[in-house]
Amino acid sequence: MWELYDAMIEAIPEDMVVDEVICGTYFSYVRSGEGAGIARSALDFDTRMPIYTKKLMGAPLKEVAACIKSWNLLEASIGGAAINAYYNNPWVAKKNGVEYVEGKHVEDRMHDPFIMAQNEVRGKKVTIIGHFPYIDKLLEPICDLSILEWQPEEGEFPMTACEYLLPESDYVYISATSVVDKTLPRYLELSKNAKRVTLVGPGTPLDPSLFSYGIHDLSGFLITDTQHASLIIAGAERVKLSCAGQKTSLKGGG
Repeated sequence: MWELYDAMIEAIPEDMVVDEVICGTYFSYVRSGEGAGIARSALDFDTRMPIYTKKLMGAPLKEVAACIKSWNLLEASIGGAAINAYYNNPWVAKKNGVEYVEGKHVEDRMHDPFIMAQNEVRGKKVTIIGHFPYIDKLLEPICDLSILEWQPEEGEFPMTACEYLLPESDYVYISATSVVDKTLPRYLELSKNAKRVTLVGPGTPLDPSLFSYGIHDLSGFLITDTQHASLIIAGAERVKLSCAGQKTSLKGGG
C-alpha cells in the first residue's frame, strides 16, 4: 500500500532542506529554497504522536516528506507539503512536463479539469470525491454525476459509497486530500475500470510517477510567489491563494 508514497519520497534530492514551515487553518506550507508546496491541513486530527520528533527547520526535505506516512494527519499534511515543495517547484515541474512560463499570467480555466472535460464526460457516469466549487453548474446538467463527501450535503453520498460507485464510473476525480489521509490507494484500486482518473486540488503532487498507479491526469497548483503565499497561509493576508501562484496540470497517457 505504501509503494505510491515511497516512489514520491525516493526521488527527492538528499541535499534539499526545509527552510520554512507554516501550519495554517486550511493548508500546511513547506518551503525549500525557491520552491514551496502546500497540502490540506488537518488541525483537527492531531490525535497520534508524531513520527518525526526532530526540529523541522533545517531538516532534510526528504525526511520531512516521509511524514506523509504518519497517522497523525497534521504531521502527514506537513509531509504532503514537503513533497510538493519539490515536485511543485515551478522549475522542477517544468522539467517534468508541466507548462510554465515565468511571469506569464495563465487563466485558471485553462487548466481547470472540470471545464476542460465538459465535452468528454457528457452522458457518462462521473464520480467526484470532494465537493469542488461550481460542480453542480458545470457537470451535473450533462452527466450522471455522483459526489462523495465526509459530511455530505443534500444529494451527495457518504464516502463509504465509494465501494459501490467508483467501480461503475467512467470518469473519477479524486481530491488531493486523499494523499494526506491515505485513502488514495483504495480509491485508485476501486477506479481501475474508469476511462480517466484525475487527482485534483492545490495539494496535488505534480509527480509523473503517479501515472504508474492508475492516475491519468494531475491537476494542481504552482506557488510562484513564496513570500506572498506564506502570508496568505498564515492568515496575515485575507486574499485567495491563487494570488500567489497558478493552477496547472500534467497529463499522463491513456
